[in-house]
Amino acid sequence: MNMLNILLMASPQGGQGGGSPMVSLLFFAGMIVVMWLFMIRPQTKKAKLQKQFSEGLREGDKIVTIAGIHGKVKKINADNTLQLEVSPGTFFTIERSAVSMEYTTAHQKNEEKK
Repeated sequence: MNMLNILLMASPQGGQGGGSPMVSLLFFAGMIVVMWLFMIRPQTKKAKLQKQFSEGLREGDKIVTIAGIHGKVKKINADNTLQLEVSPGTFFTIERSAVSMEYTTAHQKNEEKK
């Protein structure tokens, strides 16, 4: 019999139904640890990498926004915005957080292959 069946089929005590409170507590704690390892931790690591990427942007970098707009960073403003040149003489002002790390790195890899 596997461990899960043993935990779920704990014998009732005194006819009241339910097993040892310690087994239930351990099972609940195990579920929380698994959720943290597979869901919360990877997302916090990804958010940290995205923040480092957006803080490391420099003038002249070619980027792609989360909306798919391609351009070159023309100016970095003090209020956490960027001036993005999408074509000669055409500028957008965007938030730093709107720059996609995944799209930008994929675009840069495609340009290196050419």
